[in-house]
Amino acid sequence: MQNTAASKRVHVAVGVIFNSQGQILIARRHNDAHQGGLWEFPGGKVESGETVCEALGRELHEELGITIQSSSCAQLIEIRHDYSDKVVLLDVWTVSDFDGEPSGKEGQPLRWVDRKLLSDYAFPAANIAIIDALLKAD
Repeated sequence: MQNTAASKRVHVAVGVIFNSQGQILIARRHNDAHQGGLWEFPGGKVESGETVCEALGRELHEELGITIQSSSCAQLIEIRHDYSDKVVLLDVWTVSDFDGEPSGKEGQPLRWVDRKLLSDYAFPAANIAIIDALLKAD
C-alpha cells in the first residue's frame, strides 16, 4: 500500500524578503488554505521546467506585485517536511532587492517584521527551520 503523504510531494520556492530596514515580509495564509490562518514567507509551487529562481520571481509577482532579479536572490536553506497529508520541499531563498511595493494581491494580509520578532507569529511547522536559520544568521 502506497503512503498517501509520500505520493503528494510539493516543491515550493520560498522568499525571505528584506526591506531596506532589514525587516522581513510575512503573509497570512487564507483560512481555507492548507495550514490556513498561519503566517508564512511568500512563495509557491515550482512548476515543471522552471528553476527555483524563476518560480520565485513568478510567485512573488503574482502574490505581491513585486519584481525580483535573480542576482538579488541567495539560497538560505532547503527543508523537507512531512505533514500528514503531503510532503513539502521548501527551497528557501533570501531576496535583498526588488522593484515595486509589496501588496497582498490575493487578499492576504502582509506585515514587515523584525527578524527577532518572527517567533511571535504562528507559522506552519515546516517554517520553524527557516526562522532558526534566520536567527543564526544574525
